Amino acid sequence: MNQTDPSEILKDILNRDLRYAEEAYAFIRAGLDFTVRRLDKPRHVDGRELLDGIREFALKEFGPMSKTVLAGWGITCTEDVGEIVFNMVETGLLGKTDEDSREDFANGYDFEDAFRRPFLPAEHHSMS
Repeated sequence: MNQTDPSEILKDILNRDLRYAEEAYAFIRAGLDFTVRRLDKPRHVDGRELLDGIREFALKEFGPMSKTVLAGWGITCTEDVGEIVFNMVETGLLGKTDEDSREDFANGYDFEDAFRRPFLPAEHHSMS
């Protein structure tokens, strides 16, 4: 197997970690690109910045279906985003700094609030 071929590396990840669909990895990669493009100039983004970008990207791409689409791929919390990112880091598909860790993705935001709440009628926003 040619380990420099990204598609082969991804197949290896998918064989080792069955929690996430192939689409989850493509989405996280696209979400990273989306996040970096929003910056004034390209630079490394940390876990929290990536989580914010992923949320915005999902809402833009899938609207009120965001939470459902992500769950279909195995992504149900911000920790899942971190697991996918670090699966890609560990195989060389993504880079990281010494300061980056899985813990950066812990307790980022509640998926219900992040992906459902923006689409609820206004009176539901003030009830909590």
